[in-house]
Amino acid sequence: MSEEQDRRRYDSLRRTTQARETRAEIARAARRLFDSQGWAGTTVREVAREAGVSVPTVYAAYGNKTGLTRAVADSADLSADAPQMLAELEAAAANPRGQLAAMAAYDRRLFERAGDIIMVMREAGRSEPELATAYRDGRERGDATRVQVFSSWPAGTLRPGLDRQSAVDIYAAICNIDVYTTLTTERGWPPGRIEEWWGQALARELLS
Repeated sequence: MSEEQDRRRYDSLRRTTQARETRAEIARAARRLFDSQGWAGTTVREVAREAGVSVPTVYAAYGNKTGLTRAVADSADLSADAPQMLAELEAAAANPRGQLAAMAAYDRRLFERAGDIIMVMREAGRSEPELATAYRDGRERGDATRVQVFSSWPAGTLRPGLDRQSAVDIYAAICNIDVYTTLTTERGWPPGRIEEWWGQALARELLS
């Protein structure tokens, strides 16, 4: 490979890296603004100014505000580490209490690292059907995981008279972003305490 070809290759890599970092900075800027002034109160122009880029650059990277919001939500969801939850569920396959604790731990990580984005998605979904769908899809994915786990348990594991769908509903009533936010911001609970209480409450409410 000639020196000129080598230079061109690294120039291409440099441009790709810079483009990726620009996209990441736009997403970080959007998240900061969504947190500080809400989704409805944030404009693409403000995101561009916060990120130090032009408005066309934001549109080129994400299409529109909805696309940007979905990208922020997707990156936040990955931070909760679903593969870790799966490994913990498999390790506790014969232990329903352990599996409930694994799911509660995942929810704690999700809300701790991305609770602000979940709230943004819910707010934005009131006016943006696409984001309402994305919020609902995320909730349904969580429900589907719980159905799979509860379905794997031997008969008689759930509390007498409790069917799987009701168990999923009770789980959602206990482990949700509003409970997490109330306990952390209004009651001063650290996330670890919430996770521990969730595990205990779920076992008490769901298991025979």
